[in-house]
Amino acid sequence: MSSQGGKREGAGRKSRFGGDKTVAMRVPEPLKPVLENWLDEYRSLRSINHSSIGDIALLGEALKNLSLPLFASRVPAGSPVAADDLKEADIDLNQHLVRKPASTFLVTVKGDSMINAGIHDGDMLVVDRSLEPRNGKVVVAVINDELTVKRLERSAGRVRLLPENPAFKPIEVPEDASFFIWGVVTNVIHAVD
Repeated sequence: MSSQGGKREGAGRKSRFGGDKTVAMRVPEPLKPVLENWLDEYRSLRSINHSSIGDIALLGEALKNLSLPLFASRVPAGSPVAADDLKEADIDLNQHLVRKPASTFLVTVKGDSMINAGIHDGDMLVVDRSLEPRNGKVVVAVINDELTVKRLERSAGRVRLLPENPAFKPIEVPEDASFFIWGVVTNVIHAVD
């Protein structure tokens, strides 16, 4: 019996993911450095890191089995009213924030170019890759290997990424630019000071 060829126990590439099966993928060349950086961070952190917009984790994992109590009475923002302690139900945040778990992820915002849209530095965005990036939607995009969150404007055959802060200029997306939309922002998780 030959010792060459065929399947041998223990042979083959070893995964950096603890023995999980690996697969080959084809991605657009301009996205390769972005994805490599993300994978390096993911491998080292394996959780949500709040330091930059590039730190991404699946929302389903971040909010898995998280439910919070919902009280029957609404809280008025005007004059105070008597409170009742009747809890109506437990609410699973996945049901309220995530439409399609397989295509949803979180990013943490760095900077204040979207402040007038209610998106602040350090906020967490819920982003859905399955939604169509329509004109006027807030999107997470990659332009020339850099991530950004801006409002999408498509008109007369041109694309612009609009900030929501007058201190920042719109970004014109040239036809020859490496441009890709990662997903549409559906919710903002914002801490109250």
